[in-house]
Amino acid sequence: MAKVKKAYFCKNCGFEAPKWLGRCPSCGEWNSFTEEIIARESGSVAATIANVPTSVPQRVRDIRESDRRRIDLGNAEVNRVLGGGLVPGSLVLLGGEPGIGKSTLSLQLALAANGLRTLYVSGEESAEQIKLRSSRIGIGNDECLIYTETLLENIVAQIEEQHPDLVIVDSIQTIYTDLLDSSAGSVSQIRECAATLLKYAKGSGTSIFIIGHITKDGTIAGPKILEHIVDVVLQFEGDSNNIYRILRGIKNRFGATFEIGVFEMLDDGLHEVANPSEILLSHYDEPLSGIAVGASVDGIRPYLIEVQALVSNAAYGTPQRNTTGYDARRMNMLLAILEKRVGMKMFTKDVFLNFAGGFKIADTGLDLAVVAAVISSYYDRPINEGICCAGELGLSGEVRPAPRSEQRISEAARLGFKRIIVSGYLPKPSKSIKGIEVVRINNITQLPKALFTEE
Repeated sequence: MAKVKKAYFCKNCGFEAPKWLGRCPSCGEWNSFTEEIIARESGSVAATIANVPTSVPQRVRDIRESDRRRIDLGNAEVNRVLGGGLVPGSLVLLGGEPGIGKSTLSLQLALAANGLRTLYVSGEESAEQIKLRSSRIGIGNDECLIYTETLLENIVAQIEEQHPDLVIVDSIQTIYTDLLDSSAGSVSQIRECAATLLKYAKGSGTSIFIIGHITKDGTIAGPKILEHIVDVVLQFEGDSNNIYRILRGIKNRFGATFEIGVFEMLDDGLHEVANPSEILLSHYDEPLSGIAVGASVDGIRPYLIEVQALVSNAAYGTPQRNTTGYDARRMNMLLAILEKRVGMKMFTKDVFLNFAGGFKIADTGLDLAVVAAVISSYYDRPINEGICCAGELGLSGEVRPAPRSEQRISEAARLGFKRIIVSGYLPKPSKSIKGIEVVRINNITQLPKALFTEE
């Protein structure tokens, strides 16, 4: 009987060591080493793949660009995040929290009526469970094949036999190979299976989607090398108690990572949201204090979002500062600016901040809208109707121009807003935007007058 060979792997970066170490010498993480059995048969997993042509060195000038266009996945939001469609032969990793809708989104891609022959490999659900979900979503692709398997060698054999245009693996943590003795989901198994799928995708031109679990810290489970191996990393975000989801590009070798896709989770699956502004703005019978509208941009996509603030007297010595979907440290900075530059006594007030739709916002161009909502709640006075804000605040109280301000102004005008408050240092646009008045302020002290003064 062959001697069992063991090694220790770092769960964070995949570094291999012959013995346990307290701190990883590669990434610096503490207590991240786990013991795994790595006894192998002769050869490697990648060597078992047949019919994949080997490449030869070529001069740069002799390399011809591929004539194959990007693949239309039949989903406009996913195509947008990928940069216009899926590149043939690419390996895409989709991560997200449990229950967020990763399997639903991937099954909708497989069932989309876009003329693609797809192979949906599931290691977590039975064929009957997938059938129930597909009946709820709606079947539009008769060329979609369902395959329930967790052994990598069998999966590769079926891919070679069926020759699909798109392969979806749900999930990479459930796939294992017999050539490694460690259990499925271990560092060595994830690394080896992902490397094998990458080699097959590049050699055959078959595009592969793999779904990855995430840890309690919000990072994709498995070694960090998994994110380096794949071509594209997509993050599926959202609150499981809310119906809206955001698909965000974390890494993309074939395009930019600043695009987002917005979805709405309903009974019959995920629906694309072409205009996020309409779902993020509420309509009230009468004006309410503590509510402001901000013009935000995520990537090159502008949208308007409702900012809600509540300012009340602190019942205890230390005031509370609670935020939902916003950086608490940045909110504390904005409150300090209000106290120092405007004279508002925020040290005696509890402040609560929330964004409509459960969105997580990191756009500094919403500083002006956050401060406007706080001022409105502080004085318990509603902001005049038809006003939105777009600007960034400096520590001295100056209002700085927000990135892509022209797009924000155009989006506000398109949705019928009468005025938008921006930085006075913003250069005048190349062409005037009709239907909206642009109010320019240079300092935060000018904001209350702009918010509460009638036209």
